[in-house]
Amino acid sequence: MIAATATYRRVMALSGPVLPVISFLGRLPTAMCQLGSLLLVAQTSGSLATAGLVGGALAAGQTVGGPLLGRLADRHGQRTVVLAACWFDAFAVAALVAAALARAGTLPLALIGLLAGAAVPQIGPLARTRLVALAHRAGADDRLVNTALSFEGTLDETSFVLGPALVGLSATVAHPAVALALAALLLAVCGSAFALHPTATVLHPRAGAPPSTPASDGPPAPAPDGRRAKAPEARPARTPMPRAVHGMRASMALQGVIFGACQSGITALTERLHQPAQAGLVYAAMGVMSAVAGLALALVPARITLPMRWRAAAVALVVLSVPLLFVRSLWALYPVVVVLGVAFAPHLITLFGLTERLVPAGRLAESMAFLTSAVVGGQALALAAAGRLAEAHGPSAAFAVAVGAAVLILGLSLGATARRRVAAPTPAAATPAGSGR
Repeated sequence: MIAATATYRRVMALSGPVLPVISFLGRLPTAMCQLGSLLLVAQTSGSLATAGLVGGALAAGQTVGGPLLGRLADRHGQRTVVLAACWFDAFAVAALVAAALARAGTLPLALIGLLAGAAVPQIGPLARTRLVALAHRAGADDRLVNTALSFEGTLDETSFVLGPALVGLSATVAHPAVALALAALLLAVCGSAFALHPTATVLHPRAGAPPSTPASDGPPAPAPDGRRAKAPEARPARTPMPRAVHGMRASMALQGVIFGACQSGITALTERLHQPAQAGLVYAAMGVMSAVAGLALALVPARITLPMRWRAAAVALVVLSVPLLFVRSLWALYPVVVVLGVAFAPHLITLFGLTERLVPAGRLAESMAFLTSAVVGGQALALAAAGRLAEAHGPSAAFAVAVGAAVLILGLSLGATARRRVAAPTPAAATPAGSGR
């Protein structure tokens, strides 16, 4: 435990104490807007169907827009992209609140929700990319990089516990619009602070010099006709993505399916037991345990490679999700769900680590954003499908979707080519600053 604490102190020293705080507050709106929009539209329109459409549009926008924003950040840097996205998203969320309070129709609300989702500034994925770049620039070994990813995963898990709790508190004490107004404020203030932080310009050491960099500092040679020749503007070709990455993205989407199916099943079971208020507490307990497991990954020995961790997490997801099928009471639901949370963060963080190891440096932000969007997309689809199954056949039908997704994750982890392409991290593999990887 002492060694883990020292490792996390090294992670904090990479960026300083301010960046984790503003990045955490900046990613809270992502966790708040989904539930907040559902509650707001349901209350103002009186239609659960309309609320579901707006929530689905928000998720669809984030699923599509996330990788695009990540790609822009890879090409043009994080500062400009995050500044533009956070302010656009803040105005879009504010517009959604105004339109809902004005009793706008379903189509305008859904369109605004789509824009709000597409403009989510992806602070979580970009913070991962930034921290990894800082670690490589400092000559960190793979263990410290993996710990940095564990730290970022814990911030994500904590935000997805605290975000819905803030929404629920606002809806109970005042109005759901208050939560979304707070989300818009956090987007504008903390998103801007994240964009303007000095680490926004950090470069990944693996990127190397661009092909167009001249070999000398002298002026270009004159052309045969005596005029000064124009320096060539070579544009580097887009680096192809390793095939193994697609399996990781599918695994991440299936993790989102598990989240959505569990949420549907928990909601259905607590309603059947006439204790619907317990649903949020149960889901929060699962998130807390997942965050604790994410922090504990720093204790995993270096000899346990990332592919091994992926397979172990997949086995845990299958084994620990099966008891959900037999839960019939609240006293049984809490321990089963809390224990299941142990497998969530290790699976998510391991996939981020494998992606960091495999993808080209110039596409890292895009790839991190793609993984996050895959979770959102999988969760949205599962909420729609598993919710109907739970309504028609009971909570066990929704939980069966979660078990099926876990089995598919295990199949992906066993068959992925990543296990043959990612070597075990060793002390000799530590990369000195600026040497490239």
